[in-house]
Parts: sequence; C-alpha cells; structure tokens
Amino acid sequence: MQFNSTDFMLFFPIVLSVYYIIPKKLRMYWLLFASYYFYMSWNAQYAILIAASTLATYFSGLAFSKMPEASQNRARRRAVLIVCICFNLGILGVFKYGNFCIESINHILGYCGCSMTDMRFNFLLPVGISFYTFQALGYLIDVYRGKVEAETNIFRYALFVSFFPQLVAGPIERSGSLLSQMKDIENIKLWNIKRVTSGAILMVWGYFMKMVIADRVSVLVDTVFNDYQIYGSSELIMAAIGFTVQIYCDFGSYSMIAIGAARIMGFDLMENFNAPFFAVSIRDFWSRWHISLTTWFRDYLYIPLGGNRKGKIRKYINTMIVFLVSGLWHGADWSFVVWGGIHGVYQVIGDHLKSFREGLVKRIGIKTDCFSWRLLKTAVTFGMVAFAWIFFRADSIADALGYMKRMFTRPTPWRFLNGRLFELGLDRPDMNILIFSIVILILVDLIRVKKGMTLDAFLFTQNVWFEWISIIVMITMIFVYGEYGPAFDAKQFIYFQF
Repeated sequence: MQFNSTDFMLFFPIVLSVYYIIPKKLRMYWLLFASYYFYMSWNAQYAILIAASTLATYFSGLAFSKMPEASQNRARRRAVLIVCICFNLGILGVFKYGNFCIESINHILGYCGCSMTDMRFNFLLPVGISFYTFQALGYLIDVYRGKVEAETNIFRYALFVSFFPQLVAGPIERSGSLLSQMKDIENIKLWNIKRVTSGAILMVWGYFMKMVIADRVSVLVDTVFNDYQIYGSSELIMAAIGFTVQIYCDFGSYSMIAIGAARIMGFDLMENFNAPFFAVSIRDFWSRWHISLTTWFRDYLYIPLGGNRKGKIRKYINTMIVFLVSGLWHGADWSFVVWGGIHGVYQVIGDHLKSFREGLVKRIGIKTDCFSWRLLKTAVTFGMVAFAWIFFRADSIADALGYMKRMFTRPTPWRFLNGRLFELGLDRPDMNILIFSIVILILVDLIRVKKGMTLDAFLFTQNVWFEWISIIVMITMIFVYGEYGPAFDAKQFIYFQF
C-alpha cells in the first residue's frame, strides 16, 4: 500500500476516523492493528520478520533493566547486546544481502578458476526492513547506554517499531522522541485545527513533490539511463541532474507525507530533509539529506568507532567506514558501495584540504561574504552530488562507468537548442510543467533556508487568502498534472527497496 495509491486514500481516512472517535485507551491498539495491516498489505508473511525484530529488542531491553550497570553485569549486558544485534542484522543480512553475497563469492571463485554455486534465495526483499531494523536497534542501544528506560508495554513498543506513516521509508525515529509521545497518546488533543491543517499542508506538498515532479522527471531519467549508449553528453548530463531532482522529490515526498500524516494524529516526527540543494559543501549536504539516517550512523557507528577523537588518520578511516556501510545499507550491489565511497572520499579530501583552500582564497582575494561565493559553492556541491548519483542510479558499476565515459567524450551541446531534448519521454508541455514545478520547489526550499520555516509554518504567517490560494494551486496541479489515473501504475517510492 503506497501513499500515492487509491488503497491508501481509503485506508488513511478510515484509520483517522476510527482513531478520532474511539475511547482514548484504545488508540494505541487501533494504531498497532492499522500499522500491521498496512505492512501486511505487501506480504502478510513478512509481518513475522518485523514481529521477530520487535520481540528480540523488547525482551533484550527488559533484560538490561534487570541487570543494572555494574562491573559484575557488564559482560552479561554486552553479551545480550551483541546477540540481539547479530540476530537483527542476521535477518537483514539474509533477506537483503544473501544473494548479493552469493553472487560476489561466485565472481571471486570464477576469477580463481573454481566452480561456482547455483544456490539462490527465492524471496522478495521485505519493504522497509532496513528502516525498522535500525529503529529497533537504536532503541536497544539507547537502553543499553542508559539514555532511555526499557519499555515495559509490549504493545506500545510494537507500535513504536511499526508505526505505519514512517514504517517503510523513515524517518528513522529515536525512542526518546516517538516512544515518549506514544506513552502520552491518551492525552493527545486530537481536535486541534492548526495541527491538523499543518499536517494536511505537509501531505499536500509531499504529494506535489512525488506526483507532479518526481514521477514526471522519472520518465526522462529512465529513458536516458536505460539506453545511455545512444545518447550524448547533453542528454546524459540532463538525466543525471534529473535523477538528482527525482530522488530528492521522491524520498523527500515520502518523508513529508509521513510527517504530515503523523502530525494529523498528534505525533511529531523528526525532519528528514532540510533544503539539500542549497548545501554549500558535501559536509553541509549530509547535514541536510536523510537526516535521520545520517545522525543514526553518527551516534551508533561513527562515534563508537572513535569519531574524531583519535587523530586525523583514524577520523578519515572512520568516515570511510561509515559511508561505505551507508552505501551498502542503501542497496545490495557494489554500485551502492561505490556511491557511498565517493561521498566518503569527498569528506576526507574536503577536510584534509580545508586549510589549503581557505589560505588560497585569502591570497587570491576572493570575497567570501557575498552571494556569488555562496552560489559558486552551491553549484559545485550540487555537481559533485549529481555525479555520485550516477552510480546510485545505474544498474551496475560497468554501466555507471560507461555512462560517465560517454558524458565526457560525446559532446552534443547543439541538442540544447535543436529541440531533441523533447524526445526523451517528455514533450514540450510536460517539460514546461516540470520546469515550473521545480521553480516552486526551489522557492519552498529557499523559504526554508532564509526564514527557517517549513511550508506549513510559512503559510501560517501569511494572510488567509494567500494561504488558501497556495494550497488550492498545489491541489489543482496534483489533480491536473499529477501522474495518476486508471491507466497509471503508481510508481513505487525509490526508498521502498531499502
């Protein structure tokens, strides 16, 4: 059941209506039932996996509460932690990386002249398994560290792990935030017009990003990437930029709809994106992109590895480990690992050359407190990010390298002028709609950067007529220009596969 499907358009109002009218004590159980129904709509059997992860981390958390932090309990507490982590990562590894490992071993054996195995796992990747596994492990580690108390109510904890708005594609919530809100679920004031309106605005904006921008630009991106061998640099550069826009609007839209839906029900989820196209460095980009995952890796991997406390070399090694693991988290293919490695190299080189760059800028006499300097840094950062996304989007490393080779060796600048770019799946009217929609996207993100406000908060500061005209325009564009209808198969959100 996808957010942009007719099933969800029926599911959410029903869930919301029952949630609003049932007794307060039943709210938690109703949302838990709805969340499992939501997840089982893909594959009912895979509910066993999320239940297993939930039970393992729940009972491990209780075990920590019965073993106070003392020297005689330290080894037992660590053993429980390691066993539970291995159990959860084991499930994730088998279902997500099992075939990847077999294929990698087969390649190595093939190079060595040895026989290869034909064994394969014949099951589909459970949607959202990486997200709920990390959310459950985050809770477990926080309890182990003493940052939060172990949850004793199994139903409340099960709802925390399976909460349907953010279940399959995040944000990856922390127990200290979402679980504490669920403990207070009976005291949530549901009939709060401003909060409901805020959530509805965010949902509408999310649908706009997905159905008007992401699904439209995906036509151009798929056309070029699927047959990149026949195109020149103009089309390849355009598709690379297009995929950068697509993945932001696709993933950002899911997070926006999730945050909006949760807010209507009285829950505040963490912000997952903060105008990443306005980043002025790769480090700044990762403070704005997929914030819940970035902070998760920082708190549960980078810092435990030593962070930046053990010298520069160790810092750089830790940085590379985090980004390589992040790449592997995104997908079971070496192209994702390369994508993560590229961002790790960006970070290492950027940090190592920081003093040199600052000194060079001073010697040359470049003004750094002006619009032109920020524009230059933003453009360079965007270009670096778009370049790395090629490995993310390509079907393999070989395809990514072939794509980049043609991009740099087949110059076709005249195609920006002769109308051939309108033969990439989007005709001139569709291209104009896309350009206009991207302008709206940039304006909304510019408000986020300059005003520090999300769209809903900004509209609340305006006159009522402006607020409603903005909402009506977005809804109209979704219905008129959105990709939907009886003949349209709702496009799956990109991050569902992770």
